[in-house]
Amino acid sequence: MVKFVLRIKKKSAYLPRYPVSCCSILIPIELENRPTKMFRLRPLALAASATRYNAQHHLARPVVSTTLLRRLQSTVSDSIKHDHRELEEYYTRMMTTSDPAALKRWQNQFVWELARHSVAEEIIVYPALEKYCPDGHAMAERDRADHQVVKEKLYTFQDMDPENPEFLPTLQSLWEDLSHHVRDEEGHDLPALEKALERSDSEEMAKSFLRTKHFVPTRSHPSAPNRPPYETVAGMLATPMDKLRDMFAQFPREEEKKKSAEMIG
Repeated sequence: MVKFVLRIKKKSAYLPRYPVSCCSILIPIELENRPTKMFRLRPLALAASATRYNAQHHLARPVVSTTLLRRLQSTVSDSIKHDHRELEEYYTRMMTTSDPAALKRWQNQFVWELARHSVAEEIIVYPALEKYCPDGHAMAERDRADHQVVKEKLYTFQDMDPENPEFLPTLQSLWEDLSHHVRDEEGHDLPALEKALERSDSEEMAKSFLRTKHFVPTRSHPSAPNRPPYETVAGMLATPMDKLRDMFAQFPREEEKKKSAEMIG
């Protein structure tokens, strides 16, 4: 059994802002007839290794928006809505292709984006709703409940074979719940949050949201906590293993990425 030991190197009042420098993970690995060795794992180093491995072996990587600079100058609502449009595009891709290999690539992309988006909202956005909006606690609790339903369905969907007869029905059921949540969030929660924030505060929150997405799990873990600080720590434990899996997963090809980015805008 592999045991994870979290070592905090320095304290931070706002852990998501410093997800790499403040922690490392020690993994004791027991080898047959040999002393146990400790391996230190840092999310940023692992992400960099994955990028180098993909480049060396010509593996497709997850789609990352080409409009990142513009998003860094946007409000938190703009960033969240952009993620929603990306997820809609990936869903449409899966529903309109019959090629199992392409389905698998877009499935991996959809899971990768939705898992990161959900956790980043729970760490950055929902605490802000509770802090700044008069009815924020009720809104955040409703959103967390919506996320839990989506996470459980995503957990079922993320390892499904595209040739499984239940693949598309499972995806459609997941999307029905997710799209309902998106409508509520964009129609009610985000406008209320923007009304309560100064433009500069919203832009700072957008930057924190985008930063946090780089260091959270890339797969669904529905049994994990859904609020900081416990979710932050649990994410640090799960993220390295998720990123290792991403290193060997198939994601959309370059031409598919380009066409998808053009559709999203």
